Amino acid sequence: MSSWTAPAVDRRSEPLVADERAMLEGWLAWHRDTLLWKCAGLTGEQLATASVPPSNLTLLGLVRHMAEVERVWFRIRSTGQDVGRLFITPDNDDADLTDGTPDSAEADFATFRRECDLADEAAAGLPLEHTFISPRGNEISLRWVYVHMIEEYARHNGHADLIREVIDGTTGD
Repeated sequence: MSSWTAPAVDRRSEPLVADERAMLEGWLAWHRDTLLWKCAGLTGEQLATASVPPSNLTLLGLVRHMAEVERVWFRIRSTGQDVGRLFITPDNDDADLTDGTPDSAEADFATFRRECDLADEAAAGLPLEHTFISPRGNEISLRWVYVHMIEEYARHNGHADLIREVIDGTTGD
């Protein structure tokens, strides 16, 4: 049984006045920190608890999912890196969301942090106007990826609020 506990997180402040790139990067960083902040102080067992029936969504699943999404949008799609998927397998398209365990929590959190750093490194050398072709054949810009990632975190951080509140009553912005 895991005795690991998610560490405290000092959320970076979102920018109030900045150029476009700094604004997008700042809001993405704030949302990344917010997801971890919502997990802080919970054990691996609590992080792997699906607490809002009938959903099987867990905080750990959200962390794993966002690590996967960071990798896909910034590294695989935006820059064409041949790094493969993190958790998703041919047999399980939802493995990122469903296959985390209390014993994998510490490693999964480290993977999330590493994927965020690697995503930032991948995007750093590209202009917001950089484009790529999505698997569906759409031309997509890096600017769109930033906006999409901020939206994805905002949605999932709302899910995290509900899951955390049921686990221990903690709420927050």
